[in-house]
Amino acid sequence: MITIIVSILLLLLMGASLRQIFHSLEIEHKIFSSQLFIAVMLLYTIVMIGFGLIYTVLILEGVDVYRTGIPYRRVSWIEEFIRSIYFSGVTLFTVGYGDMLPVGVGKWLAILEAMIGYTLPAALAAKVWQSNKKRD
Repeated sequence: MITIIVSILLLLLMGASLRQIFHSLEIEHKIFSSQLFIAVMLLYTIVMIGFGLIYTVLILEGVDVYRTGIPYRRVSWIEEFIRSIYFSGVTLFTVGYGDMLPVGVGKWLAILEAMIGYTLPAALAAKVWQSNKKRD
């Protein structure tokens, strides 16, 4: 039960972050700024760490999320968190090194995270273009 609550809270935090970046784009009338760059980097970091936390919590609760090429051994929560952030980053940026494979519920979470990773740049570009077009 705690796992579900933590996962929902993390997804809500990531959703609020996505909403905030689009809201700030509506206010900002520049095509590109250092604030926008930092905001996008922060957004990706929040999403990557948020999904990393979800993966970690699920793994610590005994739910299989991903498998590695080496036999699994029990590690401390911080090592599991670091490994989960790596998996999250590889999934978010759709690099897919092949050393980790999503399994079970991890497949669906990985699909959701990859969709965010794919659509976020296009959505940001469209929003900036739309804001700039309104200004003209």
